[in-house]
Amino acid sequence: MAVLVAGHAVDDLYQGAVPALVPFLVLERGYGYLAVAGITVAATLLSSVVQPLFGWLTDRRPMPWLVPLGMTLAGVGVGLAGLSDSYVLTWLAIALSGLGVAAYHPEAARLARRVARDSHVGMSWFSVGGNVGFALGPVLVTPVLAFGGLAWSPLLAVPALVGGACTTVALRGVHSAGSAAGVRAGTDDWGQFSRLTVVIIARSVVTFGLGTFLALWVTSRVGGGPAAGAAALVVLFGAGAASTLLGGVLAGRFGRVRVLRVSYAVAIPAVAGVALVPGPAVYVMVALTAVSLYVPFSLHVTLGQDYLPNRLGTAGGVTLGLAVSVGGLGSPVVGAVAGATNLQWGLLSLVLMPVVAWVAARGLRSPRCELEPR
Repeated sequence: MAVLVAGHAVDDLYQGAVPALVPFLVLERGYGYLAVAGITVAATLLSSVVQPLFGWLTDRRPMPWLVPLGMTLAGVGVGLAGLSDSYVLTWLAIALSGLGVAAYHPEAARLARRVARDSHVGMSWFSVGGNVGFALGPVLVTPVLAFGGLAWSPLLAVPALVGGACTTVALRGVHSAGSAAGVRAGTDDWGQFSRLTVVIIARSVVTFGLGTFLALWVTSRVGGGPAAGAAALVVLFGAGAASTLLGGVLAGRFGRVRVLRVSYAVAIPAVAGVALVPGPAVYVMVALTAVSLYVPFSLHVTLGQDYLPNRLGTAGGVTLGLAVSVGGLGSPVVGAVAGATNLQWGLLSLVLMPVVAWVAARGLRSPRCELEPR
């Protein structure tokens, strides 16, 4: 589990790195809102299309080698993104990073659930690794590119290269261990899984929208240049990482479905506050938004796997990949609204998504394979 948690952090560092790249692309290349949103799409498009395929493959046979390979591709893509002034080549480099993320998540989630022995808290630790990586993305990108500009982007690939090599060594022998694992009993509930997918997509639209535009919004709101925007991303992803672990604890006491419903109810005013609260107090609203959006994060994964007990890879591919990535396709809509009006209205348009998530979550029920508080 330690290897998987650390590897998840390295892999998802590159998802957190993409939003942190945005201010530098705007500064050095003059990208507009729609161009910036296109970069976010590049990070999610291949991932959203291919990730279910990787999940299907890992359900048929264990493929632990996808874990270090996906991590390495995620880093190499981000590392190549700053080397060309061509928007197309930059887009393709970020898309390569998205492909690496797609390869990583289904197999890593399948292995993590087995190692955690179905523990909510154990899977929360795995999810915390990913969210810590998100939080570290801006911490890595901002000082490197602030000092050397986009030309220094290849240095951003170093953690992936080191992490991929270390993970390859650490996961030797995992194939046979995974093959020996028993088949989970139960009936796949595609109706509940589909409803859960709606919840995840709605949440993802908010997180990607904030990840893409939050740094620009906070910079204009409080001043301070790119550092102020990067600080907002650190608050968003850092508070989110801590809240992910809290979600596993709360689920053990109150039940996963109830925690999801309350979290998304809180998210509605919190997201509105990010767009409306003036001055430095915006950081408080960013933190509250992070708590409400990230407490349910690991619970999505375990619920999805329990709704599809015979397809852990597929469930992981959708809950950690497809549904999350599809949410990234909403960023161009936010960009279009911001371009037609202003960025504040673009962010306010995101408030609709927690409403959708809350309504969908009200129709969820506890999986048949488990008795938990309702």
